Amino acid sequence: MRIVRTVTEMRAAARDARAAGRRIGLVPTMGALHEGHLSLVRRARADSGLVVVSLFVNPTQFAAGEDLSAYPRDEVRDAALAEGEGADILFVPSTQEIYPEGFATTIHISGITEVLCGASRGAGHFDGVATVVAKLLNMVTPDVAYFGQKDAQQVLVVRRLVRDLDIPVRIEACPIVREPDGLAMSSRNVYLDADARAQATALNRALAAAAAAVAGGETAAGPVLTAARDVLADAGIDPEYLELRHPDDLRRLDRIERAALLAVAARVGRARLIDNRILEVPR
Repeated sequence: MRIVRTVTEMRAAARDARAAGRRIGLVPTMGALHEGHLSLVRRARADSGLVVVSLFVNPTQFAAGEDLSAYPRDEVRDAALAEGEGADILFVPSTQEIYPEGFATTIHISGITEVLCGASRGAGHFDGVATVVAKLLNMVTPDVAYFGQKDAQQVLVVRRLVRDLDIPVRIEACPIVREPDGLAMSSRNVYLDADARAQATALNRALAAAAAAVAGGETAAGPVLTAARDVLADAGIDPEYLELRHPDDLRRLDRIERAALLAVAARVGRARLIDNRILEVPR
């Protein structure tokens, strides 16, 4: 596995791969790799001739007071894990390489960025996500880019980005990877002490309670959300948000017609955690 640190070198590697007829797969990450990330690398390895894993903690998607300085970083560990799953290139650009002096462009996507995490973290969060993803796609020029479904809103933002700007890449959303107790894998799980770690399992249990309500025939948003909220309350968790949204455009739903995205965010101990589940009405 090569470690590449400049845009010039990354573009040269991509050109060489294309000249050799190789498909390029990109797994964009902020590091602190876990099994969720590695499942994306394995998917890319199965699909692509050249697998690129990017490693960049993007400062523009962190609001003031968020955990940018504390965000876990360990390039040596991440490199070993990525190489172990068959990555060909670890792209590790510096902040200066991504945002050179005088950088003055921001991409804003209206509508879907203004709810859920956009409402709780601020509008600038998804501006930062859209801008850095657009830059990475232009630098790596992948045929396919792989994202985790745990960040469901981010996936929708990236899909809208590539559609609206005609970026020639396919976006693949891969399933959430969970710990044995159901907690969605996240780089921020390292912030959890033993008590908070046990408390955090309530997020997935709340989603499961809502899914059980829908499986039992309930389709009205109120009772479905109450089933989930009761589980969180029993665990002492007051969510930042717990909402039923349309899985394609994130409009709020009062009733589930066919399917709905149930999304939750909550602070547990030192960590801000998110999770989600698609709820489908039985046919």
